[in-house]
Amino acid sequence: MPGRNERPMRRAWLGLGGNIGEPLAAMRTALQQIDGRADAAVDRVSPVYRTPPWGLLDQPAFLNAAAGIRTKLEPEALLGVVLQIELGLKRVRGERWGPRTIDIDVLAYEGIEANSERLTLPHPRMTERAFVMVPLADIAPDLVVSGKSVRQWVSTTDRSGMETALPGTNWWRQERRRV
Repeated sequence: MPGRNERPMRRAWLGLGGNIGEPLAAMRTALQQIDGRADAAVDRVSPVYRTPPWGLLDQPAFLNAAAGIRTKLEPEALLGVVLQIELGLKRVRGERWGPRTIDIDVLAYEGIEANSERLTLPHPRMTERAFVMVPLADIAPDLVVSGKSVRQWVSTTDRSGMETALPGTNWWRQERRRV
């Protein structure tokens, strides 16, 4: 039982991806950094998927995964942490939906719906995107988002061109590997 001034751990779900540089190494580093914090721990991680670009189509395929974490951070503080991790991994915010070394989205946060200037929970477009929903279904099929389970949402997404790039769930703990 947490002390008076200690926040309880809550569950949150993250989407990770990238398509330039070494996106697998960037996703691995990001998860290791989150897991190494005193106020967060990685619980579950999906396999890595190779997915076609979305939005801006003239760019390389992406690698995508999802992670479930436990955290004492409030949602906006968690967003701040992942944005700092992105910066440390050379994320440059250029063209919307354009190429990137790493992208980390806070997809959902246990018991919280929010709509602020910085953060909307659940993520407003996640249910439309197979590259988010397929990996999320691997780790949280019963998570309810906008009235439906992730399992239900994934059945409505277009998975054309998606393939498993790295099966298993411990890839983020392992040494560098190219896919």
